[in-house]
Amino acid sequence: MDRTENEEEFFYEGIWISWFCSLSGNEFYVQVPEEFIEDDFNLTGLSALVPYYQEAMDVILDIEPEESSEEKKSVDSNMIERYAILLYGLIHQRYLLTRNGLRVMAQRYSNEHFGVCPRVYCYQCPVIPCGRYDEVGKESIRLYCPSCLDLYSPPTSILQAIDGAHFGTTFPHLLFEQYPDLLPNIKPRIYQPRIFGFRVSERSKAGPQMQWLRIRSEHND
Repeated sequence: MDRTENEEEFFYEGIWISWFCSLSGNEFYVQVPEEFIEDDFNLTGLSALVPYYQEAMDVILDIEPEESSEEKKSVDSNMIERYAILLYGLIHQRYLLTRNGLRVMAQRYSNEHFGVCPRVYCYQCPVIPCGRYDEVGKESIRLYCPSCLDLYSPPTSILQAIDGAHFGTTFPHLLFEQYPDLLPNIKPRIYQPRIFGFRVSERSKAGPQMQWLRIRSEHND
């Protein structure tokens, strides 16, 4: 999907960042502006999580390494590239929580950039990327549906390779707090299994289990 003019306002044309976000399967990522990355406050604590932090940062910001450094010469460039992806993913998680990050993702959500819910009774409600953990390496990305309030696996294996921590646990829910108008106006409907026209009892092993989990009361806080 093409980026809109409003999104371009927060679009940083860094060479490495542009390359990374343009890779097949990385369409969900946004390009984090250089000024956000260069602000040390935004990156507090990340140096303790990413090996070869400074080398990885140099890759992200397209800074040429110092030729005089023998230690940097001995480091495998492919390994540094992996750490750069790790670092960018953690930076990306934080950027999505900013006003500009939320604005870009709200626009993408409205344009169904991330696809729609596979559940029939959600009536093609758009979904949003979500992680079940904020720590990297635990689980791949999930897609959150604000209609049925459930999580789904991405439809392709290449999207399933994205680390869920690169989007985090907070982002999608903060998005809908910030932009409540994006919440779907869909009346909850629960599928009822039937045999010859008669409802299958909830006590049956083949019956609808835990239906109440999908039922939202209008009076809930």
